[in-house]
Amino acid sequence: MASSGTSAPRGLLARFFDSDVWFSFRRSKVTMVAAGVTAVYFVAALFAPLIAPHDPFDLVNLDVMDSFIPPMWELDGDPRFLLGTDDQGRDMLSAIIHGARVSLFIGFASVVLALVLGVGLGLWAGFVGGRIDAFLMRVAEIQLSFPTILIALLINGVLRGALHIEQQVYLAYVVLVLSIGVSGWVQYARTVRGSTMVERNKEYVQAARVIGIHPWLIMLRHILPNVTGPVLVIATIHLAVAIISEATLSFLGVGVPPTEPSLGTLIRIGNDFLFSGEWWITIFPGVALAVLVLAVNLLGDWLRDALNPKLR
Repeated sequence: MASSGTSAPRGLLARFFDSDVWFSFRRSKVTMVAAGVTAVYFVAALFAPLIAPHDPFDLVNLDVMDSFIPPMWELDGDPRFLLGTDDQGRDMLSAIIHGARVSLFIGFASVVLALVLGVGLGLWAGFVGGRIDAFLMRVAEIQLSFPTILIALLINGVLRGALHIEQQVYLAYVVLVLSIGVSGWVQYARTVRGSTMVERNKEYVQAARVIGIHPWLIMLRHILPNVTGPVLVIATIHLAVAIISEATLSFLGVGVPPTEPSLGTLIRIGNDFLFSGEWWITIFPGVALAVLVLAVNLLGDWLRDALNPKLR
């Protein structure tokens, strides 16, 4: 019994290492580097309090006398601060690590919200059809006619307007996730709708209808597993878009509070001092954001090619 219990996981692992996806991953050195960079960001974000040399959000230990210290290799650099400090004396390396944590959290939460909303509406529209399908697709087309960041700004403004000033600070993360998530559901819905319209006419769906299975169970148990491939690709690419959207909103001053800055907030803070000589305050967070988005985009491009046999 023990041997049969352990053989199944080993069989799954062996099949994965023998699959075309793993072979495609090993062939692409760019993808391997992108995966390694992304893994470093995720580990650093997950264990930020343990990895960061300082706590940039601890106002008690911050010293204004340590502000505007250049990177360690500069003439007036300090070995305590590898990448220098900002206007409040915060260690830039620690601020970037914690800022990446905030950006990744908001990005992931936004992707999950957009995925659940878009996949659910796409399944419903593609399976039911008729007026419901026409209405949802017209709404999607109207939203596609505007840039995503404008939709996020509109939703963000409406939500902030409905909240009290004190609530805006406490619910800043929730407002950002709702703004970015609701503005990104359309691609999921359109993709899933198209795949569902193909799958609903196949024999296994017709057989499920004949034996009396509820339509919602047919959508969740039978159709959904067959349309998840494109959804994974969209989710990977959308993660990079969500991180950029959060950085843009924070740069415009409608993102996370300055006491817990994301990468976008750090770039906005450093932009005020860019032309006065303190270039490191905005350059290093900008480079960190660009590298993260590039790595995630490269992974998304590889996943799209790996899961589509026609593109191999």
